[in-house]
Amino acid sequence: MNKLEIINIPLKNREYDIYIGDNLLEQSANIIKQKFANRKFAIITDENVAKYQLARLQNALQREAIKAETIIVKAGEGSKDFATLQKVIDKILALHLERQDMIIAFGGGVIGDLAGFAAAITRRGMDFIQIPTSLLAQIDSSVGGKTGINTKYGKNLVGAFHQPKLVLCDLQSLKTLPPRQFRAGYAEMVKYGLIDDEEFFFWLEENYQHIFAGNNEQRAKAIAHCCRAKSRFVIADEREANIRALLNLGHTFGHALEAVTGYSDRLIHGEAVAIGIVLAHKFSAKLGLIPSQDAIRVQKHLQLAGLPTTLEEIKGTKPTIKELLTAILQDKKIMGGNLTFILTKAIGKSFIATNIDIKNVETFLKEII
Repeated sequence: MNKLEIINIPLKNREYDIYIGDNLLEQSANIIKQKFANRKFAIITDENVAKYQLARLQNALQREAIKAETIIVKAGEGSKDFATLQKVIDKILALHLERQDMIIAFGGGVIGDLAGFAAAITRRGMDFIQIPTSLLAQIDSSVGGKTGINTKYGKNLVGAFHQPKLVLCDLQSLKTLPPRQFRAGYAEMVKYGLIDDEEFFFWLEENYQHIFAGNNEQRAKAIAHCCRAKSRFVIADEREANIRALLNLGHTFGHALEAVTGYSDRLIHGEAVAIGIVLAHKFSAKLGLIPSQDAIRVQKHLQLAGLPTTLEEIKGTKPTIKELLTAILQDKKIMGGNLTFILTKAIGKSFIATNIDIKNVETFLKEII
């Protein structure tokens, strides 16, 4: 598949394009050179991406005589911390990159969040490019300008809204993605159908096997669909004051699970989201908002995709109710001390539920733990 798809994000004064295509890394330098002439670059990536993908990007940039230094960090959610952020910023400054120069975030969601945040605060704001190499990053985290790091109090609690100048999604990059990481990204793909697009969820039920089997046509179609879906929310509510919060379906429970498992390999982000999506639907059923069959249907599809859907599937000691409630109370959507959850009235009909009683959450957790 050689078709190139371009999706425009028309934010006022911050407009940018998302490119989706096969072997896009080989074309990346030409695109970058046309859009951003006479700039220096720093590529921020992790050890895994550097091993399998970095040479492709470096060779492309060298062919166009584009100067780019590389900063490599450890792979994994643990790199989204203050210590790694400090190291990255120090290296950017040591390279004498100026404000008009650019950062290239080359990796999955962790790298996109970390590099984007470094760009947002270094020299009071540098431009950056997202080149996402994971499914999760291509369909979700690379689009919309959310950047940040984790703290001991919770996930993404320190960060900034900082839109990229360009997003390049190379389907070929997914070929070296470990199966576990690909499945994790698929959880976010399913999310888009469950928010407000039941037809897309039904399409995924019919076509998920083709996506997992490496069908580039189906992969490109699904990735483009998700990018368009996210762009609608970003355009309508860039800084998540209201409707963009729907993109957090499954994330209140999911982020809490990540926190209590120490942002470790025990549970990676997409797996936490998968469990969180199931819990959000089961909690909706508990509150009488949906029939239990809807929650079962969602859980079954995620199971067929090879994703965990229960707390029992988390490696190591099972989280306690107290741990989960403590983490949930640090959720970014809390307003005036009141809990906000993304719940649902049917498949593809999610909504923002405010003023959720913590006692109802506790009762629900007691039933499933």
